[in-house]
Amino acid sequence: MYVPIILSLLSLMACSTPTSQTISNIESEQISIDSIASTIHKRFLAPAGYETVEPNPNSFAAYLQTLPLKPIGSQVKYYDGGNKINRNVYCSVIDQDIDPVNLQQCADAVMRLRGEYLFKQNKYKEIHFNFLSDGKERHFIDYAKGDYSYAKFRKYMKYIFSYANTASLREELYTRAIYKMQIGDVLIQRGNPYGHAVLVVNMASDSAGNKLFMLAQSYMPAQETQILVNRNDKSLSPWYPLKEGEIITPEWRFTSADLRHFN
Repeated sequence: MYVPIILSLLSLMACSTPTSQTISNIESEQISIDSIASTIHKRFLAPAGYETVEPNPNSFAAYLQTLPLKPIGSQVKYYDGGNKINRNVYCSVIDQDIDPVNLQQCADAVMRLRGEYLFKQNKYKEIHFNFLSDGKERHFIDYAKGDYSYAKFRKYMKYIFSYANTASLREELYTRAIYKMQIGDVLIQRGNPYGHAVLVVNMASDSAGNKLFMLAQSYMPAQETQILVNRNDKSLSPWYPLKEGEIITPEWRFTSADLRHFN
């Protein structure tokens, strides 16, 4: 009887909705896009004067840049198949299936993408995430018991989603100064009692050293991962300028001190 209660509490602690929800055209805030392209770094062109960062081909950063996207105009789906009500927070949807249960929310989506990358690289020993209850790592290789199939990996991730959240993920990540941001870094707050996490999935820079970044998130209830717009600068959206201070996303406010990274 206690398991459903625990899962419910973990879900409530994962993501909240501190901003009002309205509906707008899904494409109204997009600029500099190649509507035919189906990956992040090819669909979203760097603004004039900037060049997209080119990471090591086998890195987590490169994996994120090449994530497949659904066609322009696609709506974010909830875990139960319904459409996300708030359409004016995103401009594209990552083409990745989610389980039909209310588990893959904000921090879960970050862990899913990290796990998918490591699984694709056959780095099974590096796939591990902390539980909220005791702060200890749960390793994929221990869960798999010799079965390193993709089906087993997905079961492991569902297991992780049930007992981890923003608070546990934040504790296992490492701090990074905002101006040293890299693709694959995470903006994350544990909150009291709610938190949120978004993932840096692309970056660009100019000759003067100015940098831009792009963010992806899932949210509550569990939903497909989406590329966020920048409501505060529609001429730059979906890019965000890298600077100290507040980072205001459509459904959450972070500060530069919230930046973390995987080891």
